[in-house]
Amino acid sequence: MNKSERKIVIITRETRVDGLIRQFNNIAQAEFYVEKMGGDFADYKRESARYKDAVSGSYEQLEQLAHVQRLDREYVPQYIFGADDIVVVIGQDGLVANTLKYLREQPLIAVNPDPARYDGVLLPFKESDLTAVVRDVIAGRRQFKQVTMAQATLNNGQTMLAVNDLFIGRNTHVSARYNLNVGGRNENQSSSGIIVSTGLGRTGWLKSVVAGATGVAAALGEDMSGAAKRLTSASGSREWASDTLYYSVREPFPSKVTGTSLVFGQVPPGNPLTVTSQMPESGVIFSDGIEQDFLQFTSGITATISIAPQKGRLVV
Repeated sequence: MNKSERKIVIITRETRVDGLIRQFNNIAQAEFYVEKMGGDFADYKRESARYKDAVSGSYEQLEQLAHVQRLDREYVPQYIFGADDIVVVIGQDGLVANTLKYLREQPLIAVNPDPARYDGVLLPFKESDLTAVVRDVIAGRRQFKQVTMAQATLNNGQTMLAVNDLFIGRNTHVSARYNLNVGGRNENQSSSGIIVSTGLGRTGWLKSVVAGATGVAAALGEDMSGAAKRLTSASGSREWASDTLYYSVREPFPSKVTGTSLVFGQVPPGNPLTVTSQMPESGVIFSDGIEQDFLQFTSGITATISIAPQKGRLVV
């Protein structure tokens, strides 16, 4: 069989064992540390071995079909993907989300390296599926799920995309100060930051926020469990393409100069949320839990949060 001229880019991540070896210089020291702290290092090694087997097995299959390049997640933000590239992600759901936002609608095939360990909401394929799936993608026979992303656009021209959620606040645990404007209403606030979630992200960070609020309400004798369940059970693919974002203000503090009337709600299409920083330093915006990849959000900067113009394309 002739190889396709299209390039396949395999996205991988380091395992827990790899991270510990980097920290402690060798596997013996890593094992000593984990076992001393009461952990089961044998499980770490099983996880690592299974992941590396999945990566090597995938590579062997794919190199029969096209030119293959392997790329660690650390280098994804700087990598320039070709327009015809086919991207294969081997890892957990978070790696899929962290890759999608750097693509420009290139097809993404997500592989679950260890179905017994990972639920894999975004990981529909096993290693053994790859040859057939990639052949179908090359031939144009596969369908895609559209994934809506959020976009933060700053008044200095910088932008950032998010597959699950954006965080707007401080890079420390001190309070963030800003002005929030949504739906024609605005308010100066002091809080632990704002989370803006996509349809896909409703089962992520937003779910944790809503779970906490539900627990507080229950302790006070209120019942909001039904509404919370409806909001955060959006695991179906139709919700992934939703053009409605949700914002949630974390731990808003009421004072003489800061309010708490705009703490949760929708950001509908065509009516973006805007946030103006009142922080002289340490204000940041980051997406999908990647704190190292952030935009500066200090005094004078305004962020407009809206639906991104491009969609993610997950192969199904």
